Amino acid sequence: MDVLTLNGITKYYGRICALNNVSFSVPEGSVFGILGPNGSGKTTMLGIVMDILKASAGTFTFMGQPPTAAMRRRIGTLLETPNFYHYLSAERNLRIAAEIKGKGFEQIDSVLQKVNLYERRASKFSTYSLGMKQRLAIASCLLGDPEVLVFDEPTNGLDPVGIAEIRELIKNLAKEGKTIIMASHMLDEVEKVCTHVAILKFGNLITAGNVDEVLVNEDIVEVGATNMQLLENVLSSMNGYKEIKKQKNYLQLFFETGTANLETINTHCFNNGVVLNHLQLKKKSLETKFLELTNK
Repeated sequence: MDVLTLNGITKYYGRICALNNVSFSVPEGSVFGILGPNGSGKTTMLGIVMDILKASAGTFTFMGQPPTAAMRRRIGTLLETPNFYHYLSAERNLRIAAEIKGKGFEQIDSVLQKVNLYERRASKFSTYSLGMKQRLAIASCLLGDPEVLVFDEPTNGLDPVGIAEIRELIKNLAKEGKTIIMASHMLDEVEKVCTHVAILKFGNLITAGNVDEVLVNEDIVEVGATNMQLLENVLSSMNGYKEIKKQKNYLQLFFETGTANLETINTHCFNNGVVLNHLQLKKKSLETKFLELTNK
């Protein structure tokens, strides 16, 4: 079942198109990353989904139903810097948050434990590091035990330790079966945390799907010989690679990660009358793949 489905979402700010006919679905139980550089429309999209902004065109559904206020109450959101009282403790701040949300206080201890702040529950918010403040904000999102969590750049501005803590927390929440939708401009974050991804550029959806399929690593083998035409003919009879591309001085063979075997390629060419003068394995990085996608 899909938790969220977008159908042709478009948003204009005057003449500027922030989102252009964007459609994709978020599977239940997934960690879904909305990935793109700053200004790509990620925050606008989350704002529309949470009814902070109105779409210029298009529709979306939650759990197959049109969005309602009651349905949105089943979603925990962190879309901006948390607004806590600096002179109050974490526990007191969560009590205030619970009152505002109309939730009871019985979950406060458990959400503080989930975000690893229970031992510091009596400390003033002002004494917290940035990472701890962000974890407290996520604790506030967890009040009421929402099925879906929506985060906008949850690790933005954090140091490496804080980033690692938030990523680990997101993974643990996903293990509980929660669906998490998170916007990020960091490829590394999406690769390490997310199961699915949608990539945006200038408001356009470039691609969407399973992270392993969209951000697939590849083995690239560069092959060269004196007679390049004969080499190409010989390689055309070899199995195992997905694609072949011509470069100026060599050919490139594209394999699934870990499947390229240089000895097999060399033997095949030699047995068919071609002596290679160039044979090199290269890895296509995720950064390269991401740049290829966003530069289309």
